[in-house]
Amino acid sequence: MAVFFIYMEIMPYKFTLLKVNTMDYLGREWEITPAGGATGEAFIARHDGQKLFLKRNSSPFLAVLSAEGIVPKLIWTKRMENGDVITAQEWMNGRELSPAEMCEESVAELLQKIHQSTPLLNMLRRLGKTAQTPIQILASVKNSLDGELREDKAIKETIHFLEQKVNDVNCDHYVVCHGDINHNNLLLSDSGNLYLIDWDEAIIADPAMDISMLLYSYVEKDQWEEWLAKYGMSLTQELSLRMKWFVLAQTIQTTVLHKKKNRLADMNRCIEYLTFAQEY
Repeated sequence: MAVFFIYMEIMPYKFTLLKVNTMDYLGREWEITPAGGATGEAFIARHDGQKLFLKRNSSPFLAVLSAEGIVPKLIWTKRMENGDVITAQEWMNGRELSPAEMCEESVAELLQKIHQSTPLLNMLRRLGKTAQTPIQILASVKNSLDGELREDKAIKETIHFLEQKVNDVNCDHYVVCHGDINHNNLLLSDSGNLYLIDWDEAIIADPAMDISMLLYSYVEKDQWEEWLAKYGMSLTQELSLRMKWFVLAQTIQTTVLHKKKNRLADMNRCIEYLTFAQEY
């Protein structure tokens, strides 16, 4: 009976050992190494030239993402005696997209596919997710601010803008949003398949949330209309307002996260970006 061991980092210098019976899955001992990442819950399994991507306690959402071809294929799922769940995905040989490649049609088509997916939306709803309206998002943003950030000039001005425009940010079709669109999360396989990974922040919201992150970060403003045409949407004043509103709200949320992790240089860059985004 083959058994392999997974070492998962819970906090610095403290590890938990998970013992997984692999007779029905791997059939022999595999070498398990950390795959990196912020959570410390992702691993690479290697044996005889074969590789699998393992993750601890992935959401059931992963199965639907795999079925839809959004992430690399899910091979198996194993529930442990302690309740933990280990998933194994097909290892993908490929690379992350470069920032310049975020303008390409394949990225727009993949994002459109995600936003139009009924199976993804139904699964998030079954998992208890509900649509996050601008009013709810604004309340969450304001509640996340500590006293120091609340008094920052750029943040105060941004909050004022968000409050002024919250009732003008309207969407009649809420979709599954990834919530962390960046080139590091887009993987191009050697066979030419494009995947969007790292779905921990997925929510049901206005598709402008994802679109704004991509356009503001990677696409020159005079090319927005062209990129949106690839996605299947027209650039209107109403969409422009929605995108500005969401990119500002998300930038504040990122600012708060950087401060909590004591990444003060990144925090300050986000605060500076707020002024730029309002004027862009």
